[in-house]
Amino acid sequence: NLLLFVLVLGSALYLVRTQYESRLLYTALDRAVAEARRLETEHQRLQVEKRAQATPLRVETLARAKLQMHTATPAITRYVSDPLPAAGSAEARP
Repeated sequence: NLLLFVLVLGSALYLVRTQYESRLLYTALDRAVAEARRLETEHQRLQVEKRAQATPLRVETLARAKLQMHTATPAITRYVSDPLPAAGSAEARP
C-alpha cells in the first residue's frame, strides 16, 4: 500500500508540474504572438511613412528648400564637349 501511495503522490506531483510548465509555455506563446502583431503593425506604419516621405513633390520641395536646388533650364545649362574625341577613342582601342 505504501508503494502505491508513493507512486500516486509522485504521479500527482508530476502532473501538477507539467500543467504549470504548460501554462508558462502558453503564456510565453501568447506574448510572442502579441509581439509579432505589434511588430507587423509597426512595420506597416513605417512602410506607409516611407512612401509618404518619398513622394516626388516632397523630394522636390526638400531639394529646393534645403539644398537650394532649382529646375534646370536651357538658360543655365552648360553643355560640355570632348575637345579630342578621335584621339581618346584611338587610345582606348587595342
